[in-house]
Amino acid sequence: MTASSSFSEISTKKIIQMNDVSTSYDSKNYALHGINLSIDKGTNYAIVGPSGSGKSTLLKLMNGMMTPSKGTIKIDYQTPNMNNKKFKIMMHKIGYIPQSLGLIKNISVLENTMIGALPRLGIIQSFLKNFPEEEINEAKRILKLVGLSGKEERKAYMLSGGEKRRVAIARALMQKPTILLADEIVSELDHVTAREIMNLIADAQKQMNLTAIMVHHDMQLALEYANRVAVVKEGQKVLEIGVEGDSIVDFQTGDLTTEEIMEMYSDESKK
Repeated sequence: MTASSSFSEISTKKIIQMNDVSTSYDSKNYALHGINLSIDKGTNYAIVGPSGSGKSTLLKLMNGMMTPSKGTIKIDYQTPNMNNKKFKIMMHKIGYIPQSLGLIKNISVLENTMIGALPRLGIIQSFLKNFPEEEINEAKRILKLVGLSGKEERKAYMLSGGEKRRVAIARALMQKPTILLADEIVSELDHVTAREIMNLIADAQKQMNLTAIMVHHDMQLALEYANRVAVVKEGQKVLEIGVEGDSIVDFQTGDLTTEEIMEMYSDESKK
């Protein structure tokens, strides 16, 4: 290294890191306990488990909606906390799609999509819906990307379930995010529509170099699209698996076979 060499920043493959994280809603019972996970930049990571296992809570910890009672979380080196000024600036780069989707039903598809641009616009400009032409053009480009070109003026309440999810994705992409969090975005959809939505997210992920973290109930769908799948049970991460070739690999303990992993999840999903 020469005297003139300098480094402006530290780079890492890991964009999300959790170390021994526990959290509670009532200070008595843990919703999550002893969670350790790390997620590589630009990958698709799935969280699967029964209802009430803590999947949605994990996403809320990642976007700063909740803070851990114990342990540490780093999102691209920043601690996710609404009181952390650096994280508040960065959180606009985290696109979050809740289970409810969060659409405003009486406004148009285009207006719902433009909500994603609000962090870049002033309060008055946003209130008056005085959007710059370049932002409107960007929203239309994204709507075309998600398959909603020509439906910009349709009210949200007039859309099908699959179309509503496409609008929620468009709104998140309008934020120009580096991380996309999606909570049960394909639940209650038929298999064909669910795969259309998953393909759409996979395409957007590649084009925008996104890190996608998605909560699922469907293990088969998660394994089909995700690089890694965390299996959560009763607030604990009991497995981390992925597909390599024709095999499902247990990355957490390394001692379970494909058959044992699938049988274990199948037994849990029936309870």
